Amino acid sequence: MYALVEIKGKQYKAEKGGLLQIDRIDNAEGDILEFDRVMLLGGGDSVKVGTPYLKGARIRTKVEKHGRERRVIVFKYKRRKDYRRTQGHRQQYSYVRVEEIIEA
Repeated sequence: MYALVEIKGKQYKAEKGGLLQIDRIDNAEGDILEFDRVMLLGGGDSVKVGTPYLKGARIRTKVEKHGRERRVIVFKYKRRKDYRRTQGHRQQYSYVRVEEIIEA
């Protein structure tokens, strides 16, 4: 069974036992979270589609760890104008493990 779930404005395909890399959440490692914005449930021969979400459906996850992506360098430059700006960015993320998919 799998579910299409919306977490912090982004859509993820969640399967039982799967690991999702999502935008950073403020919960501690080991916390149990439930997300109820399930848009689609599939598995076997049936598929349930929400309008836009399925009522009563949710996924239960556990926060595995937090981390940061590799550095991305943003460089702005305008020729002949003596204009140069360098900025770095590291996106923060959290890994959550899908423990259970609960149907409506």
